[in-house]
Amino acid sequence: MRISRDALKRAAALRAIDEVANGMVVGLGTGSTAAYVVEGLARRVAGGLRVVGIPTSERTASQARRLGIPIATFAEHQRLDLTIDGADEVRLGTLDLIKGLGGALLREKIVAAASDRLVIVVDQEKLVERLGEHTPVPVEVTQFGWEATAVALTKLGCIPERRYATGEQPYVTDGGNYILDCRFGPLDDPRATEKKVALTVGTVECGLFVGRTSMVVVASQRGVEVLTPPVAKRP
Repeated sequence: MRISRDALKRAAALRAIDEVANGMVVGLGTGSTAAYVVEGLARRVAGGLRVVGIPTSERTASQARRLGIPIATFAEHQRLDLTIDGADEVRLGTLDLIKGLGGALLREKIVAAASDRLVIVVDQEKLVERLGEHTPVPVEVTQFGWEATAVALTKLGCIPERRYATGEQPYVTDGGNYILDCRFGPLDDPRATEKKVALTVGTVECGLFVGRTSMVVVASQRGVEVLTPPVAKRP
């Protein structure tokens, strides 16, 4: 019998939660897969696990509070033991990522950068040979001058499109910024692209996560598999 995609996400989320130990400060990701992580972690907290969560979005914070996971901010904890999050694409081999289709890429990258380990949870459809095969690179930009920023990003070889929430209302992040979904196509050098985007005036952050992943938990019809990068990478 074929297993549903939601069931696969839940199975991978439960495996990732095994990495959480008593007393940890845990980054809580954003998105449909991360929501399963929060649900599973809440069950362990109800069973006696002591953890503190740092959410990557207001949406995740609301879910964590509702389910009884204690949450904190960087005012209390500047370093995290572990972050568990989803991804929109995972490059096979390097385990570099595209994230941000859920709209929380800036906070997700801040939390990931402050974490000793970043564990990513996906189903097999998110695995790609090259980043950008199916997914644009989300770029968070300031509202002021976003049109000029879009033109500058075009010069890097992409087609940027402003993201919309509903109807004609532009999507606004928790930080009050716009998102430009930039279609580069398959990327030969994600690290170089990440650096070029970062140097573009008006950008706040981009959804390329290069050299940050400690582990990827992948769910498929065959079961749950754990992938690790060939060498330890830290930015």
